[in-house]
Amino acid sequence: MFNVIMRAYDWNDPTGTLQLDRMFYYTDQELAARFSADGRPLLDQLRAFPCLFIPEGRGDEICRVGTVTAARITGNEVRYEYALDPDVPPMTNGSLFALRRQLDMDQHRYHFDWSTNHWAVKDVDLYRFLLRNVNPRRMRPSVFNIPEHEAIDPNLVSVMMPFSPGFAGVYEAIQAAAAAVGLQTNRADNVWEHHTVIQDVVNLIDRARIVVCDLTGKNPNVFYEAGIAHTLGREVIMITQSEHDVPFDLRHHRFLPYLPNGEGLAGLTEGLRGRMATLVGR
Repeated sequence: MFNVIMRAYDWNDPTGTLQLDRMFYYTDQELAARFSADGRPLLDQLRAFPCLFIPEGRGDEICRVGTVTAARITGNEVRYEYALDPDVPPMTNGSLFALRRQLDMDQHRYHFDWSTNHWAVKDVDLYRFLLRNVNPRRMRPSVFNIPEHEAIDPNLVSVMMPFSPGFAGVYEAIQAAAAAVGLQTNRADNVWEHHTVIQDVVNLIDRARIVVCDLTGKNPNVFYEAGIAHTLGREVIMITQSEHDVPFDLRHHRFLPYLPNGEGLAGLTEGLRGRMATLVGR
């Protein structure tokens, strides 16, 4: 069980107010009845549960986990104090929105439960959810930078392949596979956000839900990028025109072989489509 208090937050101010009539918005009726008496919320009982403190929005807004330490009803308002859990890192709304069904935060078909100030109660083990889905703070490398906390785009497939015109058809085959399951692709030579290529590559890998690596030609850059993707815990799909191009330390991973002709690329699209569909559950 956990509380959701959605409103604007100043994380330096550990107090908040909410209109009393916003209590139990987007909450199952059985739960609302259990934690109410004489039409008023049983705040002392609700304080026993952890709380997701979250602003409105479904993007880069920052949300936190903690507890309500004090709460009282004053007139038509609920006034409360809260403390943040220092062991749970800040998260983005977008990362939780992608997993909203697991949090029972998908109560409105137009997602008004992500754009309305309210206090809800959810019959979900919040800390178990966090343990399974939210990584702790990460060690920071020195060669390139990664954000302290992940911000994965659930629809992004990042493609690591040699920078060569000869691979244009291969990239089109990957694009077709991704589009077939509702995903979008990008590759490093389409991105210029930083002064160094490696930083753009790492950012692309770090944001991706799936990373496709073409090992054809034993390109050392692609090997390096595949290693980064595995280290960051991404779902990696390896493809190659020759099994002999797969290095020894990666041969225990499955890969998709293909031929660089029309029939071979069509087969690559179909093989990738099936694997991507499995990974995203579509």
